[in-house]
Amino acid sequence: MRGITKTVIAAAAISLALTGCSGDDTADGPQTLRIVYKNADAAPLVALMENVKEEFEAANEGVTVELAPIEGNDEDYATKLALSQRSPDTAPDVFVEDSFKLRADVDAGYVLQLDDYLSDWEDWDSFNETAKQAGLADDGGTYAIPLETDTRVIWYNKNVLGAAGIELPWQPESWDDLLTMARTVKDSNPDVIPFSMYAGTMQSFYELLYGTEGGTLYDADEQKWVTGSQGFIDSLAFLKTIYDEGLAVTPAQALDANIWQPIVGEMLPQDRMGATVEGSYAPQFWQPGGQFEWPEYSEVMATAPFPTQNGQEPGAVSMSGGWTLAVGAGTEEPELAADFVKMALSYENSLEYTVDSSKIAVRTDVAEAPEYLDMNPFASEVTEVLDVSNYRPATSDFAEIDAAVLTATQEVVAGGKSPEEAAAAYDETLTKIVGDEFVVEK
Repeated sequence: MRGITKTVIAAAAISLALTGCSGDDTADGPQTLRIVYKNADAAPLVALMENVKEEFEAANEGVTVELAPIEGNDEDYATKLALSQRSPDTAPDVFVEDSFKLRADVDAGYVLQLDDYLSDWEDWDSFNETAKQAGLADDGGTYAIPLETDTRVIWYNKNVLGAAGIELPWQPESWDDLLTMARTVKDSNPDVIPFSMYAGTMQSFYELLYGTEGGTLYDADEQKWVTGSQGFIDSLAFLKTIYDEGLAVTPAQALDANIWQPIVGEMLPQDRMGATVEGSYAPQFWQPGGQFEWPEYSEVMATAPFPTQNGQEPGAVSMSGGWTLAVGAGTEEPELAADFVKMALSYENSLEYTVDSSKIAVRTDVAEAPEYLDMNPFASEVTEVLDVSNYRPATSDFAEIDAAVLTATQEVVAGGKSPEEAAAAYDETLTKIVGDEFVVEK
């Protein structure tokens, strides 16, 4: 009973805080836009919103932009945003939306479709076509505009690969090339960990699956989830190989959610690892002021796109995520809200935000700007793979499905199941989650 009381009080406090940000507009009175975004550890985003508020109010006489930042981590933000969306009194006009949660919010009726508002916006043509996928829902409509994104590539240590006699620059063209490199490094120096792929999804399993022939979790055309996938089995088999042969960290280490920290902060800087699959954001950790400052990182490290299974087209693959800007379905000022989003993502604002936050540019013109290319030595390389990148099919039930994929991956890495057994268990779990009518065998 005591726990219920605390929950009710906490919910009421959040609701009151959010309500305090609302305006008292009337039909003939001033117009107000409420903007909700994540405040904690997001200085570039805070600066963007404060700058756009000033710019937007100056350009729209009589309009007030009320900023309603939410404190806390990503989970806190998602919880408080969801709470605010349940009432028209607290629902935001514009909000920052995780691309992972967009489709669920579209299904819940919280997000306005933006196609009509984008049809005459010339800047829309300057957005990367892959990045635009982040804002799509199952009906093919655009419900959010990408604010930022990321990609995944192979980060390799030139000292380690060079000492093993591997020709540099190194560019694997197939999974076999990855194994050849890893085995060569192991034979050259048994004390070095050749190649790391986490026992997770984004930097691991999905990077493999989407590089197989026709590999995908979800058939967007049929709007059904894929079962019986040979690519699924092959991806698990690759992970089993690198762990069975001792080419990666130990299975126990791989199952540690924080293993990325010793990999990025110790193993690579100390020449104790050959390569790892990691996000485009890796330089943030090594740059001055980063969590693992490493002055020599730009001289020691290099990148390579992750290859497709057999070198088939498009030759490389990546996975992307990121944040978007969306308009609330219940806004009374849809045109104004859409205009705010457009202003926030103008060339000038997008360039400043992208560079300040060290994210991957979602606009092609920003990606070509000198300020962006000078952001870090690898900016151009990690941006190029956006053209071959994929976004997860984040439907309303995807969180459960992603957990099932993670379970399959971890069971194979830990040695509890064969790739075939883990894939079969995933298919069974998937069917229970979505129902027989929403799966297709491929």
